[in-house]
Amino acid sequence: MATITVDGREIYAKDNAILIDELLSHDISVPHFCYHPALGKDGNCRMCMVEIEGQKRPQIACDTPVKDGMIIRTKGENISRVKRQILELELINHPIDCPVCDQAGECSLQKFYMDAGLYESRLDTPKNKKLKHVDLGSNVMLDQERCVLCTRCVRFTRDITKTHELGVVVRNDHSFISTFPGKKLTNPYSMNVIDLCPVGALTSKDFRFKQRVWFLKPENAICDGCSRGCSLLVDHNREKYKDDIVFRYRPKHNDAVNGYFICDYGRLSYKKENDNRLLNAYIRGMESEFEYATLKLQRLLKRYNSKALLLISPTLSLEEMYRLKKLAVKLDLSINGYDNTFDEDFGDDMLRKSDKTPNRRSLELLGINSSRQSLERDLKDKEFILFVNRFDTDLLQNLNFEGSIGVLSSVDFTPKDKLDILVPVVSHTGRDGTFINCDDIIQYSQCQINKDIQAAKILDLVEKVFNDGIFTCKAVWESGLEEEPFLNGIKFDSVRFNSIKIEPK
Repeated sequence: MATITVDGREIYAKDNAILIDELLSHDISVPHFCYHPALGKDGNCRMCMVEIEGQKRPQIACDTPVKDGMIIRTKGENISRVKRQILELELINHPIDCPVCDQAGECSLQKFYMDAGLYESRLDTPKNKKLKHVDLGSNVMLDQERCVLCTRCVRFTRDITKTHELGVVVRNDHSFISTFPGKKLTNPYSMNVIDLCPVGALTSKDFRFKQRVWFLKPENAICDGCSRGCSLLVDHNREKYKDDIVFRYRPKHNDAVNGYFICDYGRLSYKKENDNRLLNAYIRGMESEFEYATLKLQRLLKRYNSKALLLISPTLSLEEMYRLKKLAVKLDLSINGYDNTFDEDFGDDMLRKSDKTPNRRSLELLGINSSRQSLERDLKDKEFILFVNRFDTDLLQNLNFEGSIGVLSSVDFTPKDKLDILVPVVSHTGRDGTFINCDDIIQYSQCQINKDIQAAKILDLVEKVFNDGIFTCKAVWESGLEEEPFLNGIKFDSVRFNSIKIEPK
Protein backbone atom coordinates (compact mmCIF):
# COMPACT_ATOMS: atom_id res chain seq x y z
CA MET A 1 0.00 0.00 0.00
CA ALA A 2 1.02 3.58 -0.64
CA THR A 3 0.11 6.76 1.22
CA ILE A 4 -0.90 9.65 -1.03
CA THR A 5 -2.36 13.09 -0.38
CA VAL A 6 -5.32 14.22 -2.48
CA ASP A 7 -6.62 17.78 -2.06
CA GLY A 8 -5.09 17.87 1.41
CA ARG A 9 -6.62 14.53 2.41
CA GLU A 10 -4.34 11.59 3.17
CA ILE A 11 -5.52 8.24 1.79
CA TYR A 12 -4.15 4.72 1.43
CA ALA A 13 -3.98 3.32 -2.11
CA LYS A 14 -2.53 0.28 -3.84
CA ASP A 15 1.04 0.92 -4.86
CA ASN A 16 1.48 1.07 -8.67
CA ALA A 17 -2.28 0.89 -9.27
CA ILE A 18 -3.92 3.19 -11.81
CA LEU A 19 -4.50 6.54 -10.10
CA ILE A 20 -8.03 7.08 -11.39
CA ASP A 21 -9.16 3.73 -9.96
CA GLU A 22 -7.90 4.63 -6.52
CA LEU A 23 -9.40 8.13 -6.61
CA LEU A 24 -12.83 6.85 -7.68
CA SER A 25 -12.73 4.07 -5.07
CA HIS A 26 -12.32 6.79 -2.41
CA ASP A 27 -15.32 8.76 -3.79
CA ILE A 28 -13.09 11.50 -5.22
CA SER A 29 -14.71 13.00 -8.30
CA VAL A 30 -12.59 12.69 -11.44
CA PRO A 31 -14.30 13.73 -14.70
CA HIS A 32 -13.64 11.21 -17.48
CA PHE A 33 -15.11 9.99 -20.76
CA CYS A 34 -12.81 7.43 -22.38
CA TYR A 35 -11.73 5.53 -19.27
CA HIS A 36 -13.82 2.56 -18.09
CA PRO A 37 -12.69 -0.10 -15.58
CA ALA A 38 -13.64 -2.94 -17.94
CA LEU A 39 -11.93 -1.38 -20.97
CA GLY A 40 -8.82 0.09 -19.38
CA LYS A 41 -7.01 3.27 -20.27
CA ASP A 42 -7.13 4.98 -23.64
CA GLY A 43 -6.08 8.54 -22.83
CA ASN A 44 -7.92 10.27 -25.66
CA CYS A 45 -10.38 12.52 -23.81
CA ARG A 46 -7.88 14.14 -21.36
CA MET A 47 -10.70 15.00 -18.96
CA CYS A 48 -9.15 13.17 -15.99
CA MET A 49 -6.26 15.62 -15.66
CA VAL A 50 -4.87 16.14 -12.15
CA GLU A 51 -1.99 18.18 -10.77
CA ILE A 52 0.83 16.16 -9.27
CA GLU A 53 3.42 18.00 -7.20
CA GLY A 54 6.81 17.79 -8.89
CA GLN A 55 5.34 17.42 -12.40
CA LYS A 56 5.67 20.38 -14.82
CA ARG A 57 2.22 19.93 -16.32
CA PRO A 58 -1.08 18.18 -15.40
CA GLN A 59 -1.18 14.40 -15.89
CA ILE A 60 -4.04 12.13 -16.93
CA ALA A 61 -5.10 10.00 -13.96
CA CYS A 62 -6.04 7.03 -16.17
CA ASP A 63 -2.40 6.47 -17.17
CA THR A 64 -0.56 7.47 -14.00
CA PRO A 65 0.59 4.78 -11.54
CA VAL A 66 0.26 5.40 -7.82
CA LYS A 67 3.51 6.07 -5.98
CA ASP A 68 4.02 6.46 -2.26
CA GLY A 69 4.17 10.08 -1.13
CA MET A 70 2.33 11.56 -4.11
CA ILE A 71 0.67 14.95 -3.54
CA ILE A 72 -2.27 15.38 -5.91
CA ARG A 73 -4.72 18.18 -6.58
CA THR A 74 -7.99 17.54 -8.40
CA LYS A 75 -9.30 21.03 -7.58
CA GLY A 76 -7.89 24.51 -7.82
CA GLU A 77 -7.71 27.40 -10.26
CA ASN A 78 -5.08 25.93 -12.58
CA ILE A 79 -6.45 22.41 -12.97
CA SER A 80 -10.03 23.67 -13.19
CA ARG A 81 -9.03 25.97 -16.06
CA VAL A 82 -7.45 23.04 -17.92
CA LYS A 83 -10.59 20.92 -17.51
CA ARG A 84 -12.83 23.77 -18.67
CA GLN A 85 -10.74 24.19 -21.80
CA ILE A 86 -10.91 20.48 -22.60
CA LEU A 87 -14.63 20.43 -21.95
CA GLU A 88 -15.13 23.44 -24.19
CA LEU A 89 -13.52 21.52 -27.05
CA GLU A 90 -15.95 18.65 -26.46
CA LEU A 91 -18.89 21.06 -26.58
CA ILE A 92 -17.92 22.95 -29.75
CA ASN A 93 -19.93 20.70 -32.07
CA HIS A 94 -22.24 19.12 -29.52
CA PRO A 95 -25.96 19.77 -30.19
CA ILE A 96 -28.01 21.46 -27.49
CA ASP A 97 -30.75 18.84 -27.40
CA CYS A 98 -30.76 17.74 -23.76
CA PRO A 99 -34.57 18.21 -23.52
CA VAL A 100 -35.15 15.41 -26.06
CA CYS A 101 -32.15 13.23 -25.24
CA ASP A 102 -32.79 9.86 -23.54
CA GLN A 103 -29.48 10.17 -21.71
CA ALA A 104 -30.52 13.39 -19.93
CA GLY A 105 -30.15 12.73 -16.22
CA GLU A 106 -27.52 10.03 -16.76
CA CYS A 107 -25.16 11.97 -19.04
CA SER A 108 -21.54 12.47 -17.96
CA LEU A 109 -21.12 15.45 -20.30
CA GLN A 110 -24.20 17.09 -18.82
CA LYS A 111 -22.89 16.58 -15.29
CA PHE A 112 -19.38 17.84 -16.04
CA TYR A 113 -20.81 20.82 -17.91
CA MET A 114 -22.90 21.83 -14.89
CA ASP A 115 -19.90 21.37 -12.57
CA ALA A 116 -17.64 23.48 -14.79
CA GLY A 117 -20.13 26.28 -15.26
CA LEU A 118 -19.63 26.78 -19.00
CA TYR A 119 -22.90 28.57 -19.52
CA GLU A 120 -21.94 30.89 -22.40
CA SER A 121 -20.73 29.73 -25.81
CA ARG A 122 -17.77 31.53 -27.42
CA LEU A 123 -18.33 29.76 -30.75
CA ASP A 124 -19.08 32.12 -33.67
CA THR A 125 -18.81 29.57 -36.51
CA PRO A 126 -21.40 26.98 -37.55
CA LYS A 127 -21.28 23.58 -35.85
CA ASN A 128 -20.25 20.53 -37.87
CA LYS A 129 -23.36 18.60 -38.86
CA LYS A 130 -23.39 14.81 -38.71
CA LEU A 131 -26.00 12.09 -39.07
CA LYS A 132 -28.71 11.54 -36.46
CA HIS A 133 -30.78 8.41 -35.59
CA VAL A 134 -28.43 6.01 -37.41
CA ASP A 135 -29.63 2.41 -37.01
CA LEU A 136 -26.56 0.35 -36.10
CA GLY A 137 -28.55 -2.87 -35.63
CA SER A 138 -29.40 -4.96 -32.54
CA ASN A 139 -31.57 -2.30 -30.93
CA VAL A 140 -28.86 0.40 -30.93
CA MET A 141 -29.35 3.88 -32.40
CA LEU A 142 -26.48 6.33 -33.00
CA ASP A 143 -26.59 10.11 -32.96
CA GLN A 144 -23.21 11.08 -34.43
CA GLU A 145 -23.52 14.73 -33.40
CA ARG A 146 -23.68 13.84 -29.69
CA CYS A 147 -20.65 11.55 -29.78
CA VAL A 148 -17.52 12.68 -27.89
CA LEU A 149 -15.36 9.98 -29.55
CA CYS A 150 -14.38 8.33 -26.30
CA THR A 151 -14.19 5.05 -28.32
CA ARG A 152 -15.60 2.98 -25.47
CA CYS A 153 -17.99 1.29 -27.91
CA VAL A 154 -15.19 0.59 -30.40
CA ARG A 155 -13.00 -0.94 -27.72
CA PHE A 156 -15.90 -3.03 -26.44
CA THR A 157 -16.43 -4.70 -29.82
CA ARG A 158 -12.67 -5.01 -30.32
CA ASP A 159 -11.52 -6.22 -26.90
CA ILE A 160 -14.56 -7.72 -25.16
CA THR A 161 -16.79 -9.35 -27.81
CA LYS A 162 -13.97 -9.43 -30.42
CA THR A 163 -16.58 -8.98 -33.15
CA HIS A 164 -15.05 -5.73 -34.53
CA GLU A 165 -18.21 -4.09 -35.87
CA LEU A 166 -17.40 -0.48 -34.90
CA GLY A 167 -14.65 1.95 -35.78
CA VAL A 168 -13.79 5.65 -36.05
CA VAL A 169 -14.23 7.02 -39.56
CA VAL A 170 -12.70 10.18 -41.15
CA ARG A 171 -10.27 12.51 -39.31
CA ASN A 172 -10.07 15.65 -37.14
CA ASP A 173 -13.35 17.22 -36.02
CA HIS A 174 -15.22 15.43 -38.81
CA SER A 175 -14.56 12.01 -37.23
CA PHE A 176 -17.52 9.84 -36.27
CA ILE A 177 -18.34 6.32 -35.10
CA SER A 178 -19.71 3.90 -37.68
CA THR A 179 -20.03 0.22 -38.46
CA PHE A 180 -17.59 -1.15 -40.98
CA PRO A 181 -18.89 -1.62 -44.55
CA GLY A 182 -21.22 -4.58 -44.86
CA LYS A 183 -21.48 -5.05 -41.10
CA LYS A 184 -24.20 -4.48 -38.53
CA LEU A 185 -23.91 -4.39 -34.76
CA THR A 186 -25.40 -7.84 -34.20
CA ASN A 187 -23.39 -9.59 -31.49
CA PRO A 188 -25.38 -10.98 -28.47
CA TYR A 189 -23.93 -8.29 -26.16
CA SER A 190 -24.22 -5.28 -28.44
CA MET A 191 -26.60 -3.28 -26.22
CA ASN A 192 -23.86 -2.91 -23.61
CA VAL A 193 -22.46 -0.06 -25.72
CA ILE A 194 -25.53 1.93 -24.60
CA ASP A 195 -24.43 1.67 -20.96
CA LEU A 196 -20.81 2.34 -21.88
CA CYS A 197 -21.62 5.52 -23.82
CA PRO A 198 -21.07 8.46 -21.42
CA VAL A 199 -23.35 10.74 -23.44
CA GLY A 200 -26.54 10.30 -25.49
CA ALA A 201 -24.87 9.17 -28.70
CA LEU A 202 -25.82 5.48 -28.36
CA THR A 203 -29.37 4.84 -27.23
CA SER A 204 -31.72 1.87 -27.08
CA LYS A 205 -34.35 1.57 -29.78
CA ASP A 206 -36.45 -0.33 -27.26
CA PHE A 207 -36.25 2.38 -24.56
CA ARG A 208 -36.15 5.54 -26.70
CA PHE A 209 -38.66 8.18 -25.59
CA LYS A 210 -40.43 5.77 -23.20
CA GLN A 211 -39.62 7.40 -19.84
CA ARG A 212 -37.47 10.09 -18.26
CA VAL A 213 -34.76 8.42 -16.20
CA TRP A 214 -35.27 10.62 -13.14
CA PHE A 215 -38.77 9.11 -12.73
CA LEU A 216 -37.40 5.57 -12.68
CA LYS A 217 -36.78 3.70 -9.44
CA PRO A 218 -33.98 1.10 -9.58
CA GLU A 219 -34.22 -2.22 -7.72
CA ASN A 220 -31.53 -4.85 -7.33
CA ALA A 221 -32.41 -8.19 -8.89
CA ILE A 222 -30.99 -11.33 -10.50
CA CYS A 223 -31.53 -12.10 -14.20
CA ASP A 224 -33.60 -15.27 -14.67
CA GLY A 225 -32.64 -15.74 -18.32
CA CYS A 226 -30.02 -18.45 -17.72
CA SER A 227 -28.01 -20.15 -14.99
CA ARG A 228 -25.36 -17.39 -14.97
CA GLY A 229 -27.66 -15.24 -12.81
CA CYS A 230 -26.30 -11.82 -13.78
CA SER A 231 -26.83 -8.95 -11.36
CA LEU A 232 -29.42 -6.46 -12.60
CA LEU A 233 -30.92 -3.07 -11.91
CA VAL A 234 -34.65 -3.14 -12.60
CA ASP A 235 -35.90 0.35 -13.51
CA HIS A 236 -39.62 0.77 -12.90
CA ASN A 237 -42.17 3.53 -12.34
CA ARG A 238 -45.80 3.82 -11.31
CA GLU A 239 -47.41 6.75 -13.09
CA LYS A 240 -50.57 8.32 -11.77
CA TYR A 241 -53.67 6.17 -12.42
CA LYS A 242 -51.47 3.45 -13.96
CA ASP A 243 -49.94 0.18 -12.86
CA ASP A 244 -46.28 -0.14 -11.92
CA ILE A 245 -44.35 -0.81 -15.13
CA VAL A 246 -40.84 -2.21 -15.62
CA PHE A 247 -39.19 -0.09 -18.33
CA ARG A 248 -35.77 -1.68 -18.62
CA TYR A 249 -33.08 -3.91 -17.18
CA ARG A 250 -29.53 -2.64 -16.76
CA PRO A 251 -26.40 -4.50 -15.67
CA LYS A 252 -25.30 -4.02 -12.09
CA HIS A 253 -21.56 -4.27 -11.56
CA ASN A 254 -20.65 -7.59 -9.96
CA ASP A 255 -17.09 -8.84 -10.43
CA ALA A 256 -18.00 -12.29 -9.09
CA VAL A 257 -20.66 -12.97 -11.75
CA ASN A 258 -21.06 -10.69 -14.75
CA GLY A 259 -18.64 -7.80 -14.34
CA TYR A 260 -20.14 -4.70 -15.95
CA PHE A 261 -22.17 -6.42 -18.69
CA ILE A 262 -25.26 -8.50 -19.48
CA CYS A 263 -26.41 -10.13 -22.71
CA ASP A 264 -29.10 -8.59 -24.90
CA TYR A 265 -31.44 -11.55 -24.29
CA GLY A 266 -31.38 -10.95 -20.55
CA ARG A 267 -31.64 -7.19 -20.95
CA LEU A 268 -34.80 -7.42 -23.06
CA SER A 269 -36.41 -10.14 -20.93
CA TYR A 270 -37.97 -7.38 -18.78
CA LYS A 271 -40.93 -7.39 -21.18
CA LYS A 272 -42.36 -10.58 -19.71
CA GLU A 273 -42.79 -8.73 -16.41
CA ASN A 274 -45.41 -6.48 -18.02
CA ASP A 275 -46.96 -8.56 -20.79
CA ASN A 276 -49.40 -11.47 -20.76
CA ARG A 277 -49.88 -11.49 -17.00
CA LEU A 278 -52.42 -13.83 -15.42
CA LEU A 279 -54.97 -11.54 -13.78
CA ASN A 280 -57.57 -13.89 -12.28
CA ALA A 281 -57.93 -17.28 -10.64
CA TYR A 282 -59.87 -20.04 -12.43
CA ILE A 283 -61.55 -23.25 -11.31
CA ARG A 284 -62.32 -25.72 -14.12
CA GLY A 285 -62.08 -22.93 -16.65
CA MET A 286 -64.44 -20.56 -14.83
CA GLU A 287 -63.23 -17.34 -13.27
CA SER A 288 -63.13 -17.58 -9.49
CA GLU A 289 -62.60 -15.33 -6.49
CA PHE A 290 -58.93 -15.30 -5.58
CA GLU A 291 -59.32 -16.22 -1.91
CA TYR A 292 -61.73 -19.05 -2.69
CA ALA A 293 -59.29 -20.48 -5.26
CA THR A 294 -56.39 -20.48 -2.78
CA LEU A 295 -58.53 -22.30 -0.21
CA LYS A 296 -59.61 -24.77 -2.89
CA LEU A 297 -55.95 -25.43 -3.71
CA GLN A 298 -55.18 -26.24 -0.08
CA ARG A 299 -58.08 -28.70 0.05
CA LEU A 300 -56.94 -30.40 -3.16
CA LEU A 301 -53.39 -30.93 -1.84
CA LYS A 302 -54.65 -32.36 1.44
CA ARG A 303 -57.20 -34.57 -0.30
CA TYR A 304 -54.81 -36.10 -2.80
CA ASN A 305 -51.68 -36.10 -0.51
CA SER A 306 -49.65 -39.19 -1.56
CA LYS A 307 -51.45 -39.23 -4.92
CA ALA A 308 -50.25 -35.69 -5.70
CA LEU A 309 -47.04 -34.45 -7.32
CA LEU A 310 -45.50 -30.98 -7.00
CA LEU A 311 -43.72 -30.22 -10.28
CA ILE A 312 -41.69 -27.14 -9.44
CA SER A 313 -39.68 -24.83 -11.68
CA PRO A 314 -35.92 -24.10 -11.48
CA THR A 315 -36.94 -20.43 -11.72
CA LEU A 316 -38.06 -20.52 -8.08
CA SER A 317 -35.89 -19.06 -5.35
CA LEU A 318 -33.96 -21.20 -2.87
CA GLU A 319 -36.40 -20.23 -0.11
CA GLU A 320 -39.44 -21.25 -2.18
CA MET A 321 -37.87 -24.61 -3.08
CA TYR A 322 -36.98 -25.27 0.55
CA ARG A 323 -40.50 -24.53 1.78
CA LEU A 324 -42.12 -26.59 -0.98
CA LYS A 325 -39.88 -29.50 -0.07
CA LYS A 326 -41.03 -29.15 3.56
CA LEU A 327 -44.64 -28.96 2.35
CA ALA A 328 -44.18 -32.19 0.40
CA VAL A 329 -42.98 -33.93 3.57
CA LYS A 330 -45.83 -32.54 5.66
CA LEU A 331 -48.59 -33.60 3.25
CA ASP A 332 -46.85 -36.74 1.95
CA LEU A 333 -46.58 -35.31 -1.58
CA SER A 334 -44.04 -36.21 -4.25
CA ILE A 335 -41.86 -33.36 -5.53
CA ASN A 336 -39.86 -33.04 -8.74
CA GLY A 337 -38.00 -30.24 -10.51
CA TYR A 338 -37.70 -31.61 -14.06
CA ASP A 339 -37.43 -28.81 -16.64
CA ASN A 340 -35.91 -29.38 -20.07
CA THR A 341 -35.01 -25.79 -20.95
CA PHE A 342 -31.54 -26.35 -22.35
CA ASP A 343 -30.42 -24.64 -25.54
CA GLU A 344 -26.91 -25.51 -26.70
CA ASP A 345 -27.04 -22.77 -29.34
CA PHE A 346 -27.71 -20.14 -26.67
CA GLY A 347 -24.61 -20.69 -24.54
CA ASP A 348 -21.26 -19.04 -25.28
CA ASP A 349 -17.86 -18.48 -23.66
CA MET A 350 -18.75 -15.09 -22.14
CA LEU A 351 -21.85 -14.96 -19.93
CA ARG A 352 -24.66 -16.93 -21.55
CA LYS A 353 -25.22 -20.53 -20.42
CA SER A 354 -27.12 -23.30 -22.20
CA ASP A 355 -29.26 -23.90 -19.11
CA LYS A 356 -31.92 -21.19 -19.44
CA THR A 357 -33.09 -21.36 -15.83
CA PRO A 358 -31.56 -19.34 -12.98
CA ASN A 359 -31.67 -21.77 -10.06
CA ARG A 360 -31.29 -25.39 -11.12
CA ARG A 361 -28.28 -25.69 -8.82
CA SER A 362 -30.53 -25.15 -5.79
CA LEU A 363 -32.63 -28.15 -6.81
CA GLU A 364 -29.54 -30.32 -6.83
CA LEU A 365 -28.24 -29.04 -3.50
CA LEU A 366 -31.63 -29.50 -1.81
CA GLY A 367 -31.79 -33.08 -3.10
CA ILE A 368 -34.88 -32.55 -5.25
CA ASN A 369 -35.01 -34.92 -8.21
CA SER A 370 -34.93 -33.17 -11.57
CA SER A 371 -34.29 -35.85 -14.22
CA ARG A 372 -36.81 -37.15 -16.73
CA GLN A 373 -36.45 -40.67 -15.34
CA SER A 374 -37.18 -39.50 -11.79
CA LEU A 375 -40.26 -37.61 -13.03
CA GLU A 376 -41.65 -40.69 -14.73
CA ARG A 377 -41.03 -42.65 -11.54
CA ASP A 378 -42.60 -39.99 -9.29
CA LEU A 379 -45.64 -39.76 -11.56
CA LYS A 380 -46.64 -43.40 -11.17
CA ASP A 381 -50.12 -43.81 -9.62
CA LYS A 382 -50.50 -40.03 -9.24
CA GLU A 383 -53.93 -38.46 -9.66
CA PHE A 384 -53.05 -34.77 -9.29
CA ILE A 385 -50.14 -32.64 -10.57
CA LEU A 386 -49.55 -29.11 -9.30
CA PHE A 387 -47.30 -27.13 -11.64
CA VAL A 388 -45.53 -24.48 -9.56
CA ASN A 389 -44.49 -21.33 -11.47
CA ARG A 390 -44.78 -23.11 -14.81
CA PHE A 391 -47.08 -25.10 -17.11
CA ASP A 392 -46.04 -27.53 -19.84
CA THR A 393 -48.78 -29.07 -21.99
CA ASP A 394 -46.27 -30.90 -24.21
CA LEU A 395 -44.81 -32.62 -21.17
CA LEU A 396 -48.26 -33.79 -20.05
CA GLN A 397 -48.98 -35.23 -23.48
CA ASN A 398 -45.65 -37.02 -23.58
CA LEU A 399 -46.26 -38.53 -20.15
CA ASN A 400 -49.86 -39.49 -21.00
CA PHE A 401 -51.12 -38.03 -17.73
CA GLU A 402 -54.92 -37.95 -17.52
CA GLY A 403 -55.49 -36.96 -13.88
CA SER A 404 -56.34 -33.60 -12.32
CA ILE A 405 -54.11 -30.59 -12.94
CA GLY A 406 -53.40 -27.47 -10.93
CA VAL A 407 -51.19 -24.57 -11.94
CA LEU A 408 -49.53 -21.67 -10.11
CA SER A 409 -48.43 -19.23 -12.80
CA SER A 410 -47.72 -15.56 -13.42
CA VAL A 411 -48.24 -16.02 -17.18
CA ASP A 412 -51.66 -16.23 -18.82
CA PHE A 413 -52.37 -19.02 -21.30
CA THR A 414 -55.20 -20.90 -22.97
CA PRO A 415 -57.09 -23.16 -22.83
CA LYS A 416 -57.92 -23.19 -19.13
CA ASP A 417 -60.89 -25.57 -19.21
CA LYS A 418 -58.70 -28.66 -18.72
CA LEU A 419 -57.30 -27.34 -15.46
CA ASP A 420 -58.92 -28.08 -12.13
CA ILE A 421 -57.43 -24.93 -10.65
CA LEU A 422 -55.31 -22.02 -11.83
CA VAL A 423 -53.97 -19.46 -9.34
CA PRO A 424 -51.97 -16.34 -10.31
CA VAL A 425 -48.65 -15.84 -8.53
CA VAL A 426 -46.29 -12.88 -8.65
CA SER A 427 -43.62 -12.83 -11.35
CA HIS A 428 -39.84 -12.81 -10.93
CA THR A 429 -39.50 -9.08 -10.11
CA GLY A 430 -42.44 -9.22 -7.70
CA ARG A 431 -40.79 -11.47 -5.14
CA ASP A 432 -37.44 -11.50 -3.41
CA GLY A 433 -35.28 -14.57 -2.93
CA THR A 434 -31.82 -16.10 -3.23
CA PHE A 435 -30.43 -17.93 -6.25
CA ILE A 436 -27.39 -20.14 -6.74
CA ASN A 437 -25.79 -19.85 -10.15
CA CYS A 438 -23.80 -22.29 -12.29
CA ASP A 439 -20.58 -21.37 -10.45
CA ASP A 440 -22.05 -22.01 -6.98
CA ILE A 441 -22.33 -18.29 -6.21
CA ILE A 442 -25.33 -17.46 -4.05
CA GLN A 443 -27.00 -14.07 -4.56
CA TYR A 444 -30.04 -12.28 -3.22
CA SER A 445 -32.63 -10.65 -5.47
CA GLN A 446 -34.42 -7.99 -3.42
CA CYS A 447 -36.81 -6.70 -6.10
CA GLN A 448 -40.48 -6.71 -4.99
CA ILE A 449 -42.53 -4.65 -7.44
CA ASN A 450 -46.20 -4.54 -6.54
CA LYS A 451 -48.59 -4.84 -9.47
CA ASP A 452 -52.28 -3.94 -9.40
CA ILE A 453 -53.35 -7.56 -9.81
CA GLN A 454 -54.44 -10.27 -7.41
CA ALA A 455 -51.47 -12.58 -7.25
CA ALA A 456 -49.92 -14.50 -4.39
CA LYS A 457 -46.34 -15.05 -3.37
CA ILE A 458 -45.57 -18.75 -3.24
CA LEU A 459 -44.16 -18.37 0.27
CA ASP A 460 -47.52 -16.89 1.36
CA LEU A 461 -49.46 -19.81 -0.14
CA VAL A 462 -47.25 -22.35 1.61
CA GLU A 463 -47.53 -20.47 4.91
CA LYS A 464 -51.33 -20.80 4.75
CA VAL A 465 -50.91 -24.57 4.84
CA PHE A 466 -48.32 -24.56 7.64
CA ASN A 467 -49.87 -21.60 9.50
CA ASP A 468 -46.51 -21.02 11.18
CA GLY A 469 -45.88 -17.35 10.38
CA ILE A 470 -42.94 -18.11 8.08
CA PHE A 471 -43.49 -16.17 4.87
CA THR A 472 -40.35 -14.02 4.44
CA CYS A 473 -36.96 -15.08 3.12
CA LYS A 474 -35.27 -14.19 6.40
CA ALA A 475 -37.76 -16.29 8.36
CA VAL A 476 -37.24 -19.25 6.03
CA TRP A 477 -33.47 -19.09 6.57
CA GLU A 478 -33.88 -18.91 10.34
CA SER A 479 -36.40 -21.78 10.33
CA GLY A 480 -33.74 -24.24 9.19
CA LEU A 481 -32.46 -23.35 5.73
CA GLU A 482 -29.20 -21.88 7.04
CA GLU A 483 -28.46 -25.27 8.62
CA GLU A 484 -28.32 -27.00 5.22
CA PRO A 485 -24.81 -28.48 4.83
CA PHE A 486 -24.12 -26.84 1.45
CA LEU A 487 -24.46 -23.36 2.99
CA ASN A 488 -21.67 -24.01 5.50
CA GLY A 489 -23.14 -21.72 8.14
CA ILE A 490 -23.81 -18.76 5.83
CA LYS A 491 -26.40 -16.40 7.33
CA PHE A 492 -29.16 -14.57 5.45
CA ASP A 493 -27.85 -11.12 6.37
CA SER A 494 -24.53 -11.98 4.71
CA VAL A 495 -26.23 -13.04 1.47
CA ARG A 496 -28.43 -9.93 1.32
CA PHE A 497 -25.50 -7.65 0.53
CA ASN A 498 -22.84 -9.95 -0.95
CA SER A 499 -22.34 -12.53 -3.67
CA ILE A 500 -20.86 -15.50 -1.82
CA LYS A 501 -19.12 -18.52 -3.28
CA ILE A 502 -20.36 -21.66 -1.55
CA GLU A 503 -18.36 -24.86 -1.37
CA PRO A 504 -20.75 -27.83 -1.17
CA LYS A 505 -19.18 -30.91 0.35
